[in-house]
Amino acid sequence: MAPPFIHESAYVDEGAVVGDDTRIWHFCHVNAGAVIGERCSLGQNVVVMPRTRIGNNVKIQNNVSVYEGVELEDDVFCGPSMVFTNVINPRSHVSRKNEYRRTLVKRGASIGANATIVCGATLGEYAFVGAGAVVSRDVKPYALVVGVPARHVGWVCACGEKLERETSRRPPGEPAGDAVTLSCGACGAGYRLSDGNLTPEGAA
Repeated sequence: MAPPFIHESAYVDEGAVVGDDTRIWHFCHVNAGAVIGERCSLGQNVVVMPRTRIGNNVKIQNNVSVYEGVELEDDVFCGPSMVFTNVINPRSHVSRKNEYRRTLVKRGASIGANATIVCGATLGEYAFVGAGAVVSRDVKPYALVVGVPARHVGWVCACGEKLERETSRRPPGEPAGDAVTLSCGACGAGYRLSDGNLTPEGAA
């Protein structure tokens, strides 16, 4: 793999770790103590604060600030101008640096443009946050949430396509109320929906 590309207008402080094949574009600032994995892309005007961790193949679009307390796992997508926070009750005249709340975005999750993720929330694997949504609580894996406040409106495949209810099929012999299977019309992947949770078919 190639060494990271850092645009001449960007600042990467000594003590920051940036993985191979990562591209850091115009006017970004990566602070000392930040860890960024391989094959990532940071668009224009992205700020990464100290003690943050960004996994491999993460795409962060323009005008996003990754504040201390935020962790992004592999394959996460952050849309343009989406917002993280790290303090639940900020006051200019009160220092709350010892009260930062952790925000975890798990593998494969996508956050739409201009969405806000209130600190303390965990976004599950391959969750999808619609543009402009305000998330103030945990989001289940593969869940689609939209609105203000964000509400659960459906499920999405790992490929990003919405799983429509009409594509669901109940396994033979299972009575009503038990698990159903949903399949993706785009890639054909199958999922099992049981007790309000979606898991890929064959998962333990």
